[in-house]
Amino acid sequence: MRKGNGCNSVVLAFGGPCMGRDPVLPKGWNEPSHDQLRFKSDFPRVLGQHQRCPMNDPENVRGTGSGLVAVVTGASRGLGAGLAKAFADTGLRLGLCARTVPAAPDGADAVTASVDVTDARALDRFADEVVERFGRVDLWVNNAGVLGPIGPLVDADPGALRRHIDINVTGVLLGCRAFARVVRAQSGGGVLVNISSGAATKIYEGWAAYCASKAAVDMMTAVVATEERTHGLRAYALAPGVVDTDMQAQIRATPAASFPSVARFIKLDEEQAFNSPGRVASFILDLVEGRREVSDGVRIRVPDQPHHG
Repeated sequence: MRKGNGCNSVVLAFGGPCMGRDPVLPKGWNEPSHDQLRFKSDFPRVLGQHQRCPMNDPENVRGTGSGLVAVVTGASRGLGAGLAKAFADTGLRLGLCARTVPAAPDGADAVTASVDVTDARALDRFADEVVERFGRVDLWVNNAGVLGPIGPLVDADPGALRRHIDINVTGVLLGCRAFARVVRAQSGGGVLVNISSGAATKIYEGWAAYCASKAAVDMMTAVVATEERTHGLRAYALAPGVVDTDMQAQIRATPAASFPSVARFIKLDEEQAFNSPGRVASFILDLVEGRREVSDGVRIRVPDQPHHG
């Protein structure tokens, strides 16, 4: 992996727990004890009482999103495409990949490619291409994922279950691995955001695979945050709330016999009670630029967008 040559403004804006060359935790960070690493009733608070971003300290806050580099997987449609547009509007340079080559937002400075997230070599090549073009990667969003199969686990096709885990778990693991390798080769750290879901901690009948895969995403994020903190990588498992995408349309079209909670999602559509991709993107940028403090380990949720209904 080539060493990035990012400028100082990029380093300061997205610097992770390791703000300098020495692998030490900066002011405001607590070394987790053995007891703090144990599993609690909802989620492990792996970084002490809270994962405090050192960039919340006024002397560490610098610059804006302009010129920073973000990678988004699953960027051809849905939330991924929405994040890409919002990031581009903020001035970020982009690395966008999906199974089909994503369209770059109008006016964006972007690297785009067809990448299967279950292929480690393909992901590493894509990361190298982005670093070759822009010199570094400041933010990596593992967004690629699938919902199905939907229905009682007893009726699920074994092949569909394996494919689901390949994409939603192995794909995210490989994305974390690719980004960690980039961060270790560059100065200034980086921010990892793994797209999770409320289904990681709430039981939904008919979503055995999806609930299991998102719970796995939360735990792998906690492990990566701990393993890579001295290399300047901050990691978050982000539940974006309900965003009106093709996945939501798939949910609403599912018979209640296969997904008993379908009525809730139909009501959300009727009330247009959705979070917009722009709101999710803004929340992510607040995280990486130190404007938001995380109080419960690595797992966070985008607050519901106000609506009138």
